[in-house]
Amino acid sequence: MVEPRFFSGQFLLATPGMGDPRFSRSVIAICSHDENGALGINIGDTSDEITFHGILKQFDIETSGVEDQLVYLGGPVETQRGFILHSLDMNLSDTLQVGDRWGLSSSVDILRAIAKGRGPKLWLAALGYAGWGEGQLEYELTQNGWSIVDGDAEWLYNAADDKWLEAWQAQGIDPAQLSAGFGSA
Repeated sequence: MVEPRFFSGQFLLATPGMGDPRFSRSVIAICSHDENGALGINIGDTSDEITFHGILKQFDIETSGVEDQLVYLGGPVETQRGFILHSLDMNLSDTLQVGDRWGLSSSVDILRAIAKGRGPKLWLAALGYAGWGEGQLEYELTQNGWSIVDGDAEWLYNAADDKWLEAWQAQGIDPAQLSAGFGSA
């Protein structure tokens, strides 16, 4: 078995060899990874159906104090649960601080703060998360499904049309030149 490496604060980029179509062109911000598994938020795809104002309205929170934003499809697990990835200038009791890179919060309090203009300077909203059980992420890495990159935390807040392509290009790689298969020596 592959020894666990801890990737919190790094990004996973789906490779052309990714066998799961739910993760095609994903950019996953890893928020937690230890011997028990991993949790990350996909910042590579946005919802066509719901916006940040829509989420605020579900909680009867006034929307006039904040510009509407796209909401990311954070992953296939608990897709009705919302998360805010944000800069570390705000830290609530439920905030998971991911190194010195970003925070992950899921309380209604952060929604209220953002709506009133008192939230973190940088943030994005996501529904759902990507999760891996013990050893699962390590196994997927051996199967050529993901590439691990340090990346710039600014990728979280960048409004690029194609974060996946941008992330590969930032590594100096043209993903069209990558093979979907892999071999062994």
